[in-house]
Amino acid sequence: MKPDYARNMRLVGHSDQGGRRDGIQVMVENGFAYVGHLFSKGFSVVDVRDPKNTKPVGYVEAPPNTWNVHLQVADNLLLVIHGKDVFADSAFADEASYYKAAAGTALGTAAPKAERDWDAGLAVYDISTPGQPKRIGFMPVSGGIHRIWWTGGQWAYVSALLDGFTDFIFMTVDMSDPTNPREAGRYWLPGMNLEAGEKPSWSPVAKYGLHHAIVNGDTAWGAWRDAGLVVMDVADRTDPKLVVHRNWSPPFQGGTHNCLPLPDRDLLVVLDEAVLDDFEDGLKNIWLFDVKDRANPVPVATMPVPQDADYARKGAHYGPHNVHENRPGTFQSSSIIFSTWQNAGVRVFDISDQYRPKEVGALVPPAPQGLMDQRPGKKPIIQSCDIFVEASGLIYVTDYNAGLYIMEYDG
Repeated sequence: MKPDYARNMRLVGHSDQGGRRDGIQVMVENGFAYVGHLFSKGFSVVDVRDPKNTKPVGYVEAPPNTWNVHLQVADNLLLVIHGKDVFADSAFADEASYYKAAAGTALGTAAPKAERDWDAGLAVYDISTPGQPKRIGFMPVSGGIHRIWWTGGQWAYVSALLDGFTDFIFMTVDMSDPTNPREAGRYWLPGMNLEAGEKPSWSPVAKYGLHHAIVNGDTAWGAWRDAGLVVMDVADRTDPKLVVHRNWSPPFQGGTHNCLPLPDRDLLVVLDEAVLDDFEDGLKNIWLFDVKDRANPVPVATMPVPQDADYARKGAHYGPHNVHENRPGTFQSSSIIFSTWQNAGVRVFDISDQYRPKEVGALVPPAPQGLMDQRPGKKPIIQSCDIFVEASGLIYVTDYNAGLYIMEYDG
């Protein structure tokens, strides 16, 4: 299999994930990849101990009208989100109808006790036998969860959609008993709690909802989509407090998706996600912020955009989607940043000079063999989605249609 473009990177292996080629988040633990699906519902397990000869070994089906797009692994446990299977709903065949509306409004949960036809919450699986997840716990969350940050231990952090709120908020979860995870605390931007009489101060087409937060020490760095960066103090996990809120949308396009702290350098990598086809939502950036004072984050640079082809006119989604998040036990670097750019594949940046980031590696996989995405107007164009880099340097990349790619960076 030959990539469409490669610079300082090479393909090592590929998996069609048992015919379910669509993937969102991927986690690798003890030689097995756990992949959340976007269209195939549920999640799959792939044996990647031999990266050149991968083997699909399991699939766990989601409940009706439910997706398991995001997951986390640590401590021989797998945490999996349960939320509304948005793109199986004909109301969201045009992605803009989801991304240009508050989630609570779009899914109906902003109205208290609204009816729903999906399963909502956080599932916990025992994976002490590698590749064989066994469900042991579940925490109901009224509207569902979008994404989790959990690296083991007592505290997990989720973006939760609750009855009566406009969109996803920040929630801390006590994992001390994995069979019975419990909410510990929550934070939301003022204006999100409709049930309490709050009124949004932002445009109804702005998506003011938490994608997820990455927590380092007692600071949670929240990617709040069109509301930008929300920094929270979580020294008391039962009572998160706002440190500062910074938003650059407008004039920029919004869609903040990742906020990755690099604490040894007092830097923060902030990625704004491209969510619409054919460059409809314009140029999205990966920013570098100086956060020596966490209460005063200052942008100092953006990553350079790909120059090897005219990706803005290639079709499908073009622009950043994800970064490797330096999880404990994985590849960790405060100078090399791995990112996915959807139709522009994978991009690797050297930020040794934080004022002049440079691209030092790239790989664009070939076009998918077919479409898992059956929504109208979709085209067989690569859409590199999530990225996970093992301590060994092996890079795992999912795609909406093309399966799981395993790569190496030679820089």
